[in-house]
Amino acid sequence: MSGHRGPAGAVPGAGRAAGWARGAGIAGVAIGVVATGMAVERMTVHRGVRRRAQLALDAAGPYGSLRGTPGVAHADDGTELYYETDEPGAYDPPGGDGAGGPVAGPVDGRLAAGTDPGAAAGRPTVVFSHGYCLHQDVWHFQRAALRGAVRAVYWDHRSHGRSERGRTQRESGRPVSIDQLGRDLRAVLDAAVPEGPVVLVGHSMGGMTMMALAERYPRYVARRVAGAAFLGTSAGGLAEVTYGFPAPAVRVVRKVVPGVLRALGSQPGIVDRGRRLAGELYAGLIRRYAFGEPRDIDPGVARFAERLIESVPLDVVAEFYPAFSGHERLRALAAAFDGEAPVLLLAGERDEVTPPEHTGRMAAVLPRAETVVLPGAGHLALLEHPREVSDHLAALVTRSMRRHEPVPPPRGGPDGRRPDHGHRS
Repeated sequence: MSGHRGPAGAVPGAGRAAGWARGAGIAGVAIGVVATGMAVERMTVHRGVRRRAQLALDAAGPYGSLRGTPGVAHADDGTELYYETDEPGAYDPPGGDGAGGPVAGPVDGRLAAGTDPGAAAGRPTVVFSHGYCLHQDVWHFQRAALRGAVRAVYWDHRSHGRSERGRTQRESGRPVSIDQLGRDLRAVLDAAVPEGPVVLVGHSMGGMTMMALAERYPRYVARRVAGAAFLGTSAGGLAEVTYGFPAPAVRVVRKVVPGVLRALGSQPGIVDRGRRLAGELYAGLIRRYAFGEPRDIDPGVARFAERLIESVPLDVVAEFYPAFSGHERLRALAAAFDGEAPVLLLAGERDEVTPPEHTGRMAAVLPRAETVVLPGAGHLALLEHPREVSDHLAALVTRSMRRHEPVPPPRGGPDGRRPDHGHRS
């Protein structure tokens, strides 16, 4: 996200290499701390055996295979934002992973299949915003659970998934901001849901994006949003998160991470080789922070999470990373979502990326919200505990349908654009 030149990118030639080495050394210390907690056998698996196992899981697993009707929205800088729409109707349920892993199935009868156009007309469209270093396919289980029952939109943040690389970042080097992501979400809403009520669902960075939308377009939220779910996210204070490390060490590492990421992002070949050489160490690091009980996670789901994270180039990781320290939207959250529309706040008990204490702060300013802490769950609770997450979302959508009558599309005004499918403000 950052367009500033950090220590690793400030001096050409040998100076830059030395800066990169110093930064990588400090970051390596952090990775080493995590590594010491892993079982020894995880680091002794032959790389060829591991690669064959990865390919087998990739071929067998259906995770991330669900597709809808594609569409493109245009951000205010022209960036093409990719989204897919699942319309109400019948869909074939996805199968298992061929190895006894989780099967994504529909939620129990609270949301009847919306095959009757008249019954579906007044229902909200559910819009899903994914987290940092992921893309829309992370919603695989929730997509399968709601598929056919409601109209749903899944989109990829700029520079993630199938969306275009952010034009502002590519052309001028300006950093990404959470505010920019809120404007991007508005563009997707205008293109994909030009009228009618919406239920917003966001995980991690996706939840922060929803807060930025509410801060910039409060009248839109008041008129159109029939419900909201914030999963594993935060309204601020992310600079205090220690990820399980001693706080002084985290402060040191945090200063050099943007520069290290930019340096590594300019050397994709080195990064790819490093991932292969790290093997089970790299996979274990992902499991450590994605899941609350990494030893118990299904191998196909763990590999799916690894693929999602690997899909985001490191220079994109670097562009987004600095935005989180400046994210402070507790006041905007309270102003926009402490109303009659139902709100779900869901956290993983063992989430070390956005700890449950952050959900507690949000609950303090949203006293009418339903607050759920899933025992044993980590940051990717939507993959680790898919049934529970899907059930809570289905209940939220059901509550939103009971209280929200259809509304006409916005007619423009001080809070943003007309719903003209991509008109730039």
